[in-house]
Amino acid sequence: MQHKTRRFMFLVAFVAVALTFSLSMRAEAQTVDFIAQFSGVQGSSTGVVQATDGNFYGVASGASYHGQIFRITPTGKLNTIYSFCSLPGCTDGEYPGRAPILASDGNLYGVTDGGTTIGSTVYKVTLDGQLTTLYTFCAASCADGVFANGVIEGTDGNFYGTTAASGNGGGGTIFRISPTGQFKLLYTFCSLAKCADGSTPYFPPVQSSDGNFYGTTYAGGVAGGGVVYELTPSGTYTVLHNFCGQSGMNCKTGGNPSTVIADNKGNIFGTSVYGDQVAFEITSTHQYRVLYTFVSGGGPFTGLTLASDGNFYGMTQDGGGRQEGTIFKITPAGKFTNLFDFGCCNQGYDPSDGPLFQGTNGLLYGATLYGAPPCCYGTIFTLSNGVKPLVETVPVAGKVGQSVLILGSGLTGSSSVEFDGVKASFTVESDTYIKATVPTGAKTGTVSVVTPTGTLNSNPQFVVTK
Repeated sequence: MQHKTRRFMFLVAFVAVALTFSLSMRAEAQTVDFIAQFSGVQGSSTGVVQATDGNFYGVASGASYHGQIFRITPTGKLNTIYSFCSLPGCTDGEYPGRAPILASDGNLYGVTDGGTTIGSTVYKVTLDGQLTTLYTFCAASCADGVFANGVIEGTDGNFYGTTAASGNGGGGTIFRISPTGQFKLLYTFCSLAKCADGSTPYFPPVQSSDGNFYGTTYAGGVAGGGVVYELTPSGTYTVLHNFCGQSGMNCKTGGNPSTVIADNKGNIFGTSVYGDQVAFEITSTHQYRVLYTFVSGGGPFTGLTLASDGNFYGMTQDGGGRQEGTIFKITPAGKFTNLFDFGCCNQGYDPSDGPLFQGTNGLLYGATLYGAPPCCYGTIFTLSNGVKPLVETVPVAGKVGQSVLILGSGLTGSSSVEFDGVKASFTVESDTYIKATVPTGAKTGTVSVVTPTGTLNSNPQFVVTK
């Protein structure tokens, strides 16, 4: 099996700007709609994130190949809001790899991979396209790392991410950066002999309900097949699980992990992409178990998304009835359902390595590398699985008294916001978002918003921290 979409392919393979089309395909009770197709030479995206205006944002590369940030409406209208390498020497960055995140200040934050002129950058961009470069990594072998992989917002308001290479150990780094650009190196991979602590992280970590950060490396570890790690806010690094290397094809617990996610109970979930390809769980007590073993087709490179129906969703990039990738569902009990087979070439096919994203309309959004002729431009698609509309909080965890964004639709006229049953003070900022304050007495649980048309509940549940 060939891994067709390693992330470095995207450094030269994105193009934005857009024509839109819609094509519906059904698999069982599910509907997949291809809502947009990029134009250009092999234009593609790694996925999208929803913002306070109800639109979705992602990155692609643009006609000059340096990269662009695009906006797509829920109906598929696409336009570019920022083109990288707009400044002399590309000091604003080039080659964005992963979709940005929406932060609690309402702005988007992301990274570029860097290129021939400068190293990776961490950027902030407003929804109207005003970009600020917060930090620039060096372009060669440096202590801070090269090839940044995206960021997440921590409960302290800072941003956390990884680089895939370099650092003093040569295996990449974990870093923290403040909203004003203050950088701190937290950990360097390959600090132990033979990279027993892991090497080459391809994704940023996640922060769990215990306040610690969890992530994966694609390689390294005692068996060479990557690790799942834990990093405490104080800087203590621990390997929780070692995966088999690519030579260990009979390894029943999987090898070379993709990204991980966390639920509100402190459990960690992810996938492995070589050896026996599996979906796995690491419990809050750090016990590893295989949730499901993929029996045919390509690898689940995109990881998992925990949707509001309590099930996990993901994609494979090969396999399925037409061998161009699939969308699947796995229940918490490990029951697997194949939902959709991608197929060349009258639709989008070959999913990108970005995870699915659930919008507040309940739909799951994803991206493919290729679409309808003239080949080979990527697409944005939605999966409808009968999931009801919801609200989403940004961030997903915080302290009593902290301000939180609540994304949704039809929010004008909302009469109540509750954090696990405790009423909160709030302001309706627009039809698509609310600002609320975590109330005294709130506990970890569902955030509920009473709108004129009914009650919307949050996914994921909001974690109240100390």
